[in-house]
Amino acid sequence: MKQIDSKLRHLIMVAFVFIAGAGFSFGQKKANIVILATGGTIAGAAGTSVQSGYTSGQVTIDAMVNAVPDVLKLANIKGEQISNVGSQDMSFEIMMKLARRIAELTAGNAVDGIVITHGTDTMEETAYFLNLVCKTDKPVVLVGSMRPSTAVSADGPLNLYNGIAVAADPNAKGRGVLLVMNDWIHSAQTLTKVSTTAVQTFMSPIRGLIGTTAYGVSEYYRYPYSKFGGKSEFSVENVTKLPRVDIIYADADMSADLVDASVEKGAKGIVIAGVGNGNMTKAALDACVRASKKGVVVVRSSRVATGNVGRNVEVNDDELGLVASSDLNPQKSRILLTLALLKQRKLDEIQKLYYEY
Repeated sequence: MKQIDSKLRHLIMVAFVFIAGAGFSFGQKKANIVILATGGTIAGAAGTSVQSGYTSGQVTIDAMVNAVPDVLKLANIKGEQISNVGSQDMSFEIMMKLARRIAELTAGNAVDGIVITHGTDTMEETAYFLNLVCKTDKPVVLVGSMRPSTAVSADGPLNLYNGIAVAADPNAKGRGVLLVMNDWIHSAQTLTKVSTTAVQTFMSPIRGLIGTTAYGVSEYYRYPYSKFGGKSEFSVENVTKLPRVDIIYADADMSADLVDASVEKGAKGIVIAGVGNGNMTKAALDACVRASKKGVVVVRSSRVATGNVGRNVEVNDDELGLVASSDLNPQKSRILLTLALLKQRKLDEIQKLYYEY
């Protein structure tokens, strides 16, 4: 009996050594994550740790990762510097570069998820753009910060840590492009920036959060409700230039001049950030009708933070040849219209897009 026990122990020891030598990790294999850096406050630096003024896009992705050494326990990390600008200078050129690089990286099995560091000013536009044109179901996660890297209590390091954790999480797959900041996980479809300086600057006021994350542990509540990713019809694969679409802000006693000027300057589309339910003065509305008759697509959105802009409510869109934005704010309405204008579409087809996306 002792001889049998000795042989059994020997076999177990041999098996253990074989497994360890073969690199088995019993479910602990780390995900491969690529960080695409674009700049922003998360890469910003100031002269002191307690001043409000700073310069965006001063810190490289390697320096950001080195500031959060524990992140290497979550995933295998590789960084690429796509740009290094404040997000006020984010361009369609950079957005398309991101989209194409994401397509390349996620085409095979080598990469499990993507993290994009980005400034907060236009983060919702980049997120929504990528949500419409990126076909992968692998997690694509944007992270940023409201305080520069040199600040006391800088929020960037923990946001980056949580963003990488979400990108490495299989449960994040198939949820579209996400934004992770201040422990909240937002959908690109619903998020919007609501404060100029507060750390809790992003909200998803109409549809709510995708989930929450705390020190790398995430909980998910839902999937996005509209088309995105593989179900999206949009692509920038062979696109070199996007059509011009302007946003015009409505206010009391609004003039028609800006609408007319936008048409004269070559805009193919105009989004009105209207008052209330996408409304504007009669003079401005008449200018929008003139623009529509010239082939310029006019979308009525709202400067109000929440709520839908309904079709044919206070404005007869059918009669005037206008499009209602549904629940998309002006900046996202512009992104959708820009992509929609890449091909010839009738107005009712464009209106349908605002219901679907």
